Amino acid sequence: MLKKTVLELGGSDPYLILEDADIEVAANVSTKGRLVNSGQSCIAAKRFIVVEQVQREFEERFVEHMSTIKMGDPLDETTQMGPLARHDLRDALHRQVEASIARGARLLLGGVVPNNPGAYYPPTVLTNVRKGMPAYEEELFGPVAAIIPARGEAEAIATANDTVFGLGGGVITRDLARGERIAEDEIESGSVFVNDAVQSDPRLPFGGVKESGYGRELSSYGIKEFVNVKTVVVA
Repeated sequence: MLKKTVLELGGSDPYLILEDADIEVAANVSTKGRLVNSGQSCIAAKRFIVVEQVQREFEERFVEHMSTIKMGDPLDETTQMGPLARHDLRDALHRQVEASIARGARLLLGGVVPNNPGAYYPPTVLTNVRKGMPAYEEELFGPVAAIIPARGEAEAIATANDTVFGLGGGVITRDLARGERIAEDEIESGSVFVNDAVQSDPRLPFGGVKESGYGRELSSYGIKEFVNVKTVVVA
């Protein structure tokens, strides 16, 4: 018997940091979005596409925020970020970081496997990430942020869409009308948040486009995905 399916297949969410962004807001949102569940989330922020006018300021503030995160035992109430799920996943993530650096990315923070027991990987920031690097092309399923420079809004949008994924995305700007326009009309993904980190909400439909899957979970749209519409005509 055939069954309907809903597939959510992961993502590499772009966050656009525009030249008019509040950089403190951008750093806060980006840190929150990148480190949710130690970066092991389909809708975690992964690619930070930063307009060049604010790249240096954003990098400094973002690194400052990421560097304050306390990594450690999840049972310790002071811990802010725990380990990854398995050692092989941690090691695969580290290989992506090393390969990106070998191809020209610059390491701003982290990138060193700690000696302590457990599949820990520190908050890591790469910048000058370009096409052809794992940090640009692949999903980074862990606490590694890829900063990709853009010369302006149009290039930032094109870079955001230059991916096989299309699950979530974000736009950081002081101009809410501009952010709404870009989110609604330009970014190819199932959901886009303006000045906040992408997150699922039972009131809102959740799902992706392109290779991030099809169908929707949550909300009334999600309920309808798992039922069949029946037509009855009485003459």
